[in-house]
Amino acid sequence: MSKPFNASQALWLDPFRPLAVADRAQLAAAGVDVLVLGTLDELRAALDAEPVLRRVVVLGLGTDIELLHSTRKLVQSTGRALALVCRLERRQLELAVEALYCGACHVLAADDVSYAGWALALERATPTIHATGSPSAVQRMDASTTVQLSDNGVRSVVYVDPVSRNLLALAQRVAQAPVAVLIEGPTGSGKEVLARVLHESSSAANGPFIGLNCAALPEHMIEDMLFGHEKGAFTGAVKEHRGLFEQAQGGTLFLDEIGELPMALQAKLLRVLQERTLVRLGGERAIALQVRVVAATNKNLREQIAQRAFREDLYFRLSTFKLRVPPLAERSGDILPLVARLLAQHPRIGQPWSVGLDAQAALLAHAWPGNVRELENVVQRAMVLCSGHQIDTTHLMFDDAPTSFMLGLEPQMKVLPDPAALLKNHLHTAVQHSEQHAIRVALDTSGTREEAAQKLGISPRTLRYKMARLRGSAPVQSAEA
Repeated sequence: MSKPFNASQALWLDPFRPLAVADRAQLAAAGVDVLVLGTLDELRAALDAEPVLRRVVVLGLGTDIELLHSTRKLVQSTGRALALVCRLERRQLELAVEALYCGACHVLAADDVSYAGWALALERATPTIHATGSPSAVQRMDASTTVQLSDNGVRSVVYVDPVSRNLLALAQRVAQAPVAVLIEGPTGSGKEVLARVLHESSSAANGPFIGLNCAALPEHMIEDMLFGHEKGAFTGAVKEHRGLFEQAQGGTLFLDEIGELPMALQAKLLRVLQERTLVRLGGERAIALQVRVVAATNKNLREQIAQRAFREDLYFRLSTFKLRVPPLAERSGDILPLVARLLAQHPRIGQPWSVGLDAQAALLAHAWPGNVRELENVVQRAMVLCSGHQIDTTHLMFDDAPTSFMLGLEPQMKVLPDPAALLKNHLHTAVQHSEQHAIRVALDTSGTREEAAQKLGISPRTLRYKMARLRGSAPVQSAEA
C-alpha cells in the first residue's frame, strides 16, 4: 500500500489535544510522520528551519477558528506554500464549514487517524498547494487553468483563486448529501455555475438540471410552470402540463432570484418542500417528488423576513446548507483564467489571442461591480475592437468608463478629432464617431444583429436605436436578422 505522505511532511499544532502515543504510532504506520509543535512561535521557528519538503500544517481547533486565522497570517508572512488541514470534534459541523470558508483545504475529525482519512486529506491539500505555491500561475494567461470536477463527464469550471477552490471543495462535499442548498451572492457572480457544480457532483448528475428565474414571470405563470396543471383546469388548458418539479424528477431544480417569489407562491412552495409531493392545478392525485432544490438570491433574505417580504419558515427549509459566492473582486485569481477561457471560446485563425501586460494589470485593478457578467462583456468588446491578436488597454471598455475607452481607440482608425477640437466642445462628435465604428465592426463580424448586440454588451433593441440614431450622420451596414 502506498503511503499518503512522504516522511517528515506534516507540521502538527494542536494546543487542545495532546497527540497520544498510540495515535502517533498509527499515523506513522499510515506513512504520516509529524513534527509536533505546541505554540505559534514554535511553528514560526519550524517554518524557518524546515526544508521545503514540509508542505502541510495540521491544526487542532477548539471552539473557534482563531488559530486558523493566525496560522494563515504566519504562513503568508513567510512566503511558504503550505496547505492547512484542520482537526476538530465531530459534533462541530458549523465550525468545520467556517474553517473551509476561511482557508482550510480539508477538515478531519479529531479522532480520525485512519489511512483512508489521511489519504483523502492529502488529496484535498494538493490543489491548494499548487494554487498558492506559484503566484505566477495565478496570473498566467492560460486557458487550461481550470478545475475539472470529476472524471465522470463533469464539465470544467474556472476556480483558480484559493477562495474559489475552497468554495468548490465545499460544494462538492455538500453535493453528496440530498439537502436543499441556498446560494447567496451578488448579481453576475456565478451562482448558477455553482448550482450546476452541485448537480454535476451529486449522485443525481445523470438526471435533469432545470432552472427558473423567479423574477422573470408573473405570479400565475410561475405557479403553472412550477406545479403544472391538468387538462381542463382553466380556459385554454387543452392538455395536461408537467411542471418544472416533475420535469426535474431525479435531478435538480434551480430557483434563481428566490427572493422575488410572491408571498402566495412561497406558501405553496413550502408545502411541496415539506411533503415532497405536489398536486397539479385542477388535479387530485398527489405526485411524489425526488428532486434536490437549489435556490439562489442576491438579496439579504434575513432583511426580507424582517420586512415581511419573505417567509421565515421557507427560508429555513431552503437553507439547510448555505453557500456564498464572493464578488469577483474578492477572488482576483480567477480574473485572468476567466479571460483566457473566454478568449479560447472564440479562437481566431492563425495566431491565438493574447493579452498585453498592461491590459492584464488593468483587468486585475478593475473593481468589477458587475462581476463575471461584466467581465464577459468587457472581453467580448475587446475582441470586437481588436484588429490583431493582442488585446491592449485601448481595447478595454469598462462599463463605468465607456467614454474614456472610446477616446482610446487605435490611432490608425483616425476617427477622433485633435485635442484642440475636443476643447471646443466637440467631445460628443468624437464619441459618436467611435461608437459608430464599434457598431460597424460588430455588424461586419456577426451573422445577426442579436449576435452583434451580444458582442457589444447591449440589447438588440438598444442596437437598433443606436443604428437609427447614427444613420443620420453616416450609413451603418446591418447584419442579416
